Amino acid sequence: MAKPKKEADSGEESIEQLQNRYADLNTKKIEAGVNLENATRTLNTLKEEARQKFGTDDVADLQEKLKAMKVENEEKRKNYQAELDRIETELAAVEERFTSTEPLPSDTEEKV
Repeated sequence: MAKPKKEADSGEESIEQLQNRYADLNTKKIEAGVNLENATRTLNTLKEEARQKFGTDDVADLQEKLKAMKVENEEKRKNYQAELDRIETELAAVEERFTSTEPLPSDTEEKV
């Protein structure tokens, strides 16, 4: 439905135009209120989850905890990599010793 135009000469709107504007604004107000309620409910749910899981819902505290978790995870990753490197090195040394020793007598040779 096309909106009626403002009166060209006076810039005044008809009562119907004003009522339509009011209805549009009222609809937007109701939608904004519903969105606010949903956002508030979601925020409260997330805050409760954060308090239960991390002991706080303060954003600055959560950011610090996240930073500490990242540091801890990086340390664990480095240790894991170092352990895998050590295992590979030891395995390579065992393989080297195994290939450098004399071969065992074959089962096809006669036993005395």
